[in-house]
Amino acid sequence: MLEKIDLSQTVAETTYRRKIPDLRSKLYTLQRQCWDARLPAVILFEGWGASGRGAMVNLFTQNLEPRVMRMHMIVGPRTYEESMPWLWRFWVKLPNHGEMAIFDQSWYRRVLIDRVEKRVGKSEWQRAYEDINDFEHTLVDDGHLIVKFFLHISKDEQKRRLKKEAKDPISRGLRDPEDRLQQKRYRKYTQAVEEMLMRSETEWAPWTIVEANDGRFARVKVFECAIRRLEEALKARGAHARAC
Repeated sequence: MLEKIDLSQTVAETTYRRKIPDLRSKLYTLQRQCWDARLPAVILFEGWGASGRGAMVNLFTQNLEPRVMRMHMIVGPRTYEESMPWLWRFWVKLPNHGEMAIFDQSWYRRVLIDRVEKRVGKSEWQRAYEDINDFEHTLVDDGHLIVKFFLHISKDEQKRRLKKEAKDPISRGLRDPEDRLQQKRYRKYTQAVEEMLMRSETEWAPWTIVEANDGRFARVKVFECAIRRLEEALKARGAHARAC
């Protein structure tokens, strides 16, 4: 699956500088419209280590209204969270009606990092797919919009970025050690990613694979896709309200 993704796509800097301000402004307007329509939106970002996920989330949220937006950077569960059902820690982070929740990594850690690093058993991560699909279906049935992005880069590009960051003491200190494990176990992670994309691709919560070798192309695609999904959800909600 992933080998068929065209990672050579780029956006010229002049085009990027022309588009991004309008896209950020449009996203802000749609966020306000979601508040007025009481539409809760969940936007999650998964992706390879060094794929630019953190920078993407930062740019995506910079122009949003913070009073109705929550940002969640997901790491491994804390001790008290391990005593609860595994999805509990995500249930409590869901947005209220009209709010937007942004996830930098998400419940998909269960079938990616936890799976490959053997932090959970095979039966647990296998069962997690059913849990995830039911979880997302329940949210959509309750009126939530779910937008899922996976930022994809090549193994060589990941290696180049990690090597560059290793020369910078600040970047090296901020880099998650899990990202370097991905480079060492790239084949196993590729298998896990492809299975995740296949088994959790649903009509109610589809994936968007973002070609992220070129950062400008990735950012434009994410904004355009999120805007389109928000517009569609608002239109559907308006049509439903008129029907009632």
